[in-house]
Order: sequence, then C-alpha cells, then structure tokens
Amino acid sequence: MPATASTRTALRRGIVAAAALPLLIGALASCGYGSEAKKDEPKAADAADAGKKLSASEVRIGYFPNLTHATALVGLQEGLIEKELNGTKVKPQSFNAGPSEIEALNGGSLDIGFIGPSPSINGYVKSKGSNLRIISGSASGGVKLVVNPDKIKTLDDLKGKKIATPQKGNTQDVAFLNWISEKGWKVDPESGKGDVSVVRTDNKVTPDAFKQGSIDGAWVPEPTASKLVSDGGSVLLDETALWPDKKFVITNIIVSQKFLKEHPDVVEAVLRGTVKTNEWIHANQDKAKASANARLEAEGGKPLDAKVIDPAWPSIAITDDPLATTLKTQSEWAVKAKLIEQPDLAGIYDLTLLNKVLKAAGKPEVSDAGLGAK
Repeated sequence: MPATASTRTALRRGIVAAAALPLLIGALASCGYGSEAKKDEPKAADAADAGKKLSASEVRIGYFPNLTHATALVGLQEGLIEKELNGTKVKPQSFNAGPSEIEALNGGSLDIGFIGPSPSINGYVKSKGSNLRIISGSASGGVKLVVNPDKIKTLDDLKGKKIATPQKGNTQDVAFLNWISEKGWKVDPESGKGDVSVVRTDNKVTPDAFKQGSIDGAWVPEPTASKLVSDGGSVLLDETALWPDKKFVITNIIVSQKFLKEHPDVVEAVLRGTVKTNEWIHANQDKAKASANARLEAEGGKPLDAKVIDPAWPSIAITDDPLATTLKTQSEWAVKAKLIEQPDLAGIYDLTLLNKVLKAAGKPEVSDAGLGAK
C-alpha cells in the first residue's frame, strides 16, 4: 500500500532520531555517563601535550660501537629514545674516536653525543667553554688491563713491556699514564716511550696486534678487553679497583650549546629516553645485553661471541649520574701528564634538564660537583 503523507513524515522523523542517537550517546559517554570512562585514558589536554611536535624535525646523536655506550646502543635499538620525541627523527652517527666526535659537535654536524670524559674536557677547554655541555652520565667502569700471561705475571712485570691504549690523551691513555707515574716510572706522554712503551692503537686493531705479539697487553674498554681475554689474555687489573666506591665516569652525554639553547625541549626528550633506557637495562639485563649486541651487529656486521659479551657486560655500570667528581680527578691526571694545561671547567655541566627528568620520574637528583653552568 502506498505510504500516506503523514506516514512519510513519521518515517523521516524516525530516521533523524536514529541518526542522532549515537551522537547523543557519544556526548553522554564523554561526560562519563552511559558507560564508565576508562581511568587510564589521558585528559584531552594531556593527549594534546603528548602529541605536541617538538622544536626540531631531527636530532643527530653520536656514539661509539662500544659496550660502554650501552645506553645509546640499547636506546636506539629498542626505540626507547625516539619514542619520547613525538615525531622528531633520530639520525644516529657512529664514531670510533673522541676527537672526531668533538669535531662533529663543534662543526655543527652533530647535536648530542655519548663520549668519554677526556674528550669532553679537551673539547670544552679548546673552545674556551663555548661549544659543549655535559648533560648526563651514562656509564661507569668497563676498563681493564689485559696482558699476555706468558710475559707478564705481576704489575711490576709491565716495566719494559709494550702496552696499548686506544689513543693519545683519551680516557684510558690518561688513566694508564697516571698509573705509570704513581709506580714511579717515567714515560714521555707525547711519544709514549719510557719505562713502559705506551702504544696508541685503535681498538679495532688491538686484538690482532695482541695475537701477533706486537703488544704485550692493553689498557682498554669493553668489549676490547674481553676480546683479548678470549684470545688468551689475562685480566691483571680492573680500573674500578683504583677508584673510591669503585665508580668512575667512562661515558658522558654531551650536547652542542647552540642546540641546547635553541631546542631544550628536544634535549629534555632525549634525556627522558636515556633515563628510561637505563631503567629498562637494569630491569632486563639479558634482553638489554642481546639488544646491545644486535646494535653492534648492525654496526660491524657480526655480533660479539658469548665468550666476549658475557664477561664484558656485567663489568659496566649503567648510570644517569655523571660522577662529576671523577671527571675532575681525570682532568687533574691529564694536567699531571702534561697532556693539557690546567683547565677551567666551570660551566662544563648543565644538569638542569636531567634533574628535571629525574625528579619527574621520582629519582634522586645528581650533582655537578660545583662545575655547573651559571
């Protein structure tokens, strides 16, 4: 039967009402009516902040393919750093030596870097305090003196032997020269010649030099130290034994002062990522070790053998604390070795953003040992 005019009108009203019903239900639900609102849903303002774009489209982060740079290796491999950046892209850059990373930072091709204390000091001093800031710690320890046990059985046996360090003036080189000095032995810091021959050798080359017998041992970071042990070497000294509380900075996080000034929101986001990475590493040691190894494989083409990474991993302490007092000590050693003049390190640290992140995470703040930016 054909619909009458009144019937057609009633149908139209019913359709409109039905269409409006989901909108009404949605509006009521958003007010907490009709169904229970999820307690873990962010408020509208929080959601907007969480999706807020940061002030830089990318951040260039440098690091070494060393286990002492585990925060960078794991944080990048697991995406824990990039996750905090709300769309800002991470451009990772791998380096094999501190001076080249400092050069990249000073030259404007790098924004943030993981690096040892000696290059941090040298870079800060050479620029007269104008180019970088240490903004966080990353790792402590992970440095060992490994020797050929057939030639060297005690520490006194080092006299007259050839011992490698990674580079003149690098963190391990400075520590070894200081140890030699405290033994009362003499070594020219420039040439490395003296009572002990200090042979500056790239970490990539050191294992082959050790196997060939052209060096008798090495004062090196992990994983090079454990590679030497796997090749028949013996650990004669762990550097942690020389430090109060068995802690000393081996890796810092530094930033270009220009980038810090222009993009503090990006720097803060990176630090949130590193703090969360360090927390994840502590809670997931085996997974973190595997993650770091996967990143090393991506860098070098093959992962570390278990006989190398298993003893190396636990010797490194991951930390947010820059252990600033130990950096002061290391700078004094470099002065004593006549590798640098007495530096003015006032302002080398800016831990403002790190302490903000730590406080927000319910963690204790850390100290700059009086060397903070004013």
